[in-house]
Amino acid sequence: MTAPAPQNAGVEKRADLTNDSEPAIVRSLNRSERMAHYGSKELAQSFRTVRKNTLEAARDIPEDKYDFRPTPDCRSVEKMLTHIALGSRFQHQVHAVEKLSSMAGFDFPAVMAELAAKEAEPRTKSQVLALLEDEGEIWATFLDGVSDEFLAETVSFPPEFSQPPKSRLELILSVKEHEMHHRGQVMLVQRMLGIVPHLTRQREARMAQTREAEAS
Repeated sequence: MTAPAPQNAGVEKRADLTNDSEPAIVRSLNRSERMAHYGSKELAQSFRTVRKNTLEAARDIPEDKYDFRPTPDCRSVEKMLTHIALGSRFQHQVHAVEKLSSMAGFDFPAVMAELAAKEAEPRTKSQVLALLEDEGEIWATFLDGVSDEFLAETVSFPPEFSQPPKSRLELILSVKEHEMHHRGQVMLVQRMLGIVPHLTRQREARMAQTREAEAS
């Protein structure tokens, strides 16, 4: 009867696949861990990509359409973009400024009121673009400097929230998720204004190049 393979055989095989020229900290990770890793550099890079595309959409909309509202109850283009620009401030306060490990005692109403007042300030198109750029870089710079240990820390919530503790990584990712949600609304507004979103234009251009290459 063949003896069963030792339990660490798979780990040894994975170790054989590492490159000795890589830093020791990278070689210490097995292959699955390396593939699944998502740290500060990835967070910062992906957020900057999202903010870059939001800025492109904002630039494509003429200033005389910044007061456009799809319905009376919706935010105008200006307010929607301002809301996106300020979207990182809450999490920045929690993780970068106060470095909270518990949300107990956190003054949510005061923070939300401050953000609402800031959003309500009238802005020109150039001011909105500057706000998107400045706030985006503040958040991305913070992301670029956090450690894996920091991202793995958990933040607890008061009982009335009925939420289990969440990792800082999950909470930090919510900023990008929030922006992509609202940018989808911005792109729908672009369509209502007769503007083809830049991501669609880019995709269509790539498809046209592919068709031309196939036909030649």
